[in-house]
Amino acid sequence: MATTNGDWAYELAGELLSSSLPRRWAHTQGVAACAQTLAPLVGANAEVLESAAVLHDIGYAPPLVNTGFHPLDGARYLRDTHAADERIVRLVANHTYALLEAEERGLRDELADEFPLPDDPALVDALVYCDMTTTPDGRRTTSEERLSEILGRYGEDSVVGRFIRRATPHIHASVDRVRAAAAEAGVEL
Repeated sequence: MATTNGDWAYELAGELLSSSLPRRWAHTQGVAACAQTLAPLVGANAEVLESAAVLHDIGYAPPLVNTGFHPLDGARYLRDTHAADERIVRLVANHTYALLEAEERGLRDELADEFPLPDDPALVDALVYCDMTTTPDGRRTTSEERLSEILGRYGEDSVVGRFIRRATPHIHASVDRVRAAAAEAGVEL
């Protein structure tokens, strides 16, 4: 049976990130807190979203690094070691337009073949929103400030910088769709 339990996700992410990558752990906790606020928008998928949010960056954990591409490394670990729910695994693998970064790294076919894009665009947008409106220290921010921070940290000509420049309009569109859905539902972000 596939694992979906939210407590398990927090425990696993904490074990992998809290000591070795405390700043990444702070970001992850902030992304998960944001996911909690979006529960009314995703309904029955609230636990899936929150679990994916708290697990989305586990591929950065030193014991999990294989390809050096954290969405792929994290998703493989969740699938192969923990038999995690396929929806969570696919969200982790594809979070925040990972296919575009995978292309920059020569891993697009590998990622797409192993982990197809999730079938629920609203859930995908929700995870993008949570990730791209949370600082590395776990605080809320705007997507504009977050993208600027990422470019400043990695540099415009790095693999991540090239990916972010390509993904920017898609990220902003996801954020805008979540904001519109929240406004329509009366959910305060």
